Amino acid sequence: HRTELNGVEQLIVRRGQPFTINLHLRSGGYKPGGSALNLTVETGPQPSDQYGTRASFGLIDQIDTSRWSAAVTSPPGYMVSLSICSPPDAPIGRWRLTLGQGGLVEFVLLYNPWCTGDVVYMDSEEKLTEYVLAQDGIIYRGSWKYLIPTPWNFGQFEDGILEACLRILEMNPKCLRNPGKDASGRKNPIYVSRVLSAMVNCNDDKGVLLGRWTNDYDGGVSPLSWKGSVEILRNWDTNACQPVRFGQCWVFAAVACSVSRALGIPCRVVTNYNSAHDTNSNLVIERYVDENGQLVQKSRDMIWNYHCWVENWMTRPDLKPGYDGWQAMDPTPQEKSEGVYCCGPIPLKAIKEGELTYKYDAPFVFAEVNADVHTFMKRKDGSTEKIISSVQVGLKISTKSVGSDRREDITHLYKYPEGSDEEREAFTKANHQNKLLQQQTNAGLLIAIKVSAEMKKGCDFDVFAVVMNNTPNGKKCRLVFGSRAVSYNGILGENCGFKDLLNVELAPGEEKRVPLRMNYSKYAENLTEDNLIRLAALLLDYGTREAYLAVRNIVLENPEIKVRVRFLGNPKRTNCCFTVEGSNLTGGQIITEKLNSTVEPGQDAKVKIYFTPTHSGQRKLVVDFDSNKLCHVKGYRNVIIG
Repeated sequence: HRTELNGVEQLIVRRGQPFTINLHLRSGGYKPGGSALNLTVETGPQPSDQYGTRASFGLIDQIDTSRWSAAVTSPPGYMVSLSICSPPDAPIGRWRLTLGQGGLVEFVLLYNPWCTGDVVYMDSEEKLTEYVLAQDGIIYRGSWKYLIPTPWNFGQFEDGILEACLRILEMNPKCLRNPGKDASGRKNPIYVSRVLSAMVNCNDDKGVLLGRWTNDYDGGVSPLSWKGSVEILRNWDTNACQPVRFGQCWVFAAVACSVSRALGIPCRVVTNYNSAHDTNSNLVIERYVDENGQLVQKSRDMIWNYHCWVENWMTRPDLKPGYDGWQAMDPTPQEKSEGVYCCGPIPLKAIKEGELTYKYDAPFVFAEVNADVHTFMKRKDGSTEKIISSVQVGLKISTKSVGSDRREDITHLYKYPEGSDEEREAFTKANHQNKLLQQQTNAGLLIAIKVSAEMKKGCDFDVFAVVMNNTPNGKKCRLVFGSRAVSYNGILGENCGFKDLLNVELAPGEEKRVPLRMNYSKYAENLTEDNLIRLAALLLDYGTREAYLAVRNIVLENPEIKVRVRFLGNPKRTNCCFTVEGSNLTGGQIITEKLNSTVEPGQDAKVKIYFTPTHSGQRKLVVDFDSNKLCHVKGYRNVIIG
């Protein structure tokens, strides 16, 4: 049943697949045809035959995998091997099996993506290994120009994690209101995915994570400090379901992925760059800038530098044929759906085809990857005018590749290529005007932002506004080039550098490259922990009074730190701390080892970390100070070194 990593303390099986119980008879032996045995299975607090949460059945000659059934598979004797099978649509969760008058066996039933009759069936052993069994993975952050792969320990088979996942189902408000109906609903991964979307955040319930998108993390920890889901789920489960503080989108998505995989639903984390947050459901992001090209927070609509959600794999019998497969589901609390902060699941194909009437939350997800962006300049006299901007949403939608650490671009699963006939048809279906028809005729002036090859935090560097005059006439313009710190979800911080050139003259066909110096002394105190700076260049044509805007977010790279402690003078006492976390490697614990010793001149320093993997004896991990963040240990993948 591929549940051995959960341990052997309890029976954990998958639906639609037989499992065996050995009965040791107290007296007499089993005789085919002469012995009878009645079995009853129940789940939930209000088991019912009608809702599929209770069933009674006897022995038959051969297992029937379409319903609850049992058959003896051993020869006559004092030990009876009893093969039992659940139907492939049985509700998942904790079950009680009563044998005859008194024997009781408790077991956990999970979804079975290896079973052809299960709606989560996936016909690829390689993909199942990745999307159900893999306990480590990569989540993409950064910007569409600078993608940052972040290792993550999903840890769905670690001790106690399945118990926490089942408790999430039991604590959801639908279960608390009507436990019998909720237990029956767990046969359907659509229902369960929607419950998880709501319960991973705590906005409406006793959910797992509390979100915070400021730099104030008093009472908790920064979302950037998490390296895996195990500690988060354990903290929630052992602290009376009090929300863990704090999470942001990639943390919400990662925890949802861990829970989905633990329950048997194939799942992956995806990242959408330049992700739109459409608050008024008009499929348009309206942005306002002042005469310096700086955003004016007049609209609640936002464009996040990136946004993460998950995709769960399942069929959709509630929709017309053709919409099975990956379904987008978002646990980050952004907008309410049916009165609750949840989103999805919605088929990727529905988003791609512009089928916004399909369940669930198609308009919101469609806007995230395909909204139009209308930019307006608000002048000092209060007037506004639409300006030309090249901002696009839904770029480089990314996930980890199957069986490797490479990035897989899945943008084509969400949208057709820009300008194609299929894209126009999708917009028509979505009752949304085609992007290409919305683009204003270019007056012949172009503006773009170019950056330096290396932009390391702690260094000074240049960024450039590149302007070009493609008209046959000379142009006289004003160029405003500014920069502000920004968080990954689009909230603007303080000024990091600014330039206002009142008289930029461009001859016909001329291109000018205008630098803006980014001084560390200026941006250091304003940066958020996301290391993001928003660049905006606004070009005003004095002759036509038209305005052109270029916007770009840049990620400052943390300097590569290779610590090789070699002292050439007097001995020094070091004070460093290493942490290690790995699935089934450290027993779900984060191991911390301090190096606080005297290092002689010319000596290299190493730290030795001892750990006990779940399924083997004690081993020793030696970590050089200059080792990579991903340390490959024989027999294990992706040991996260922080």
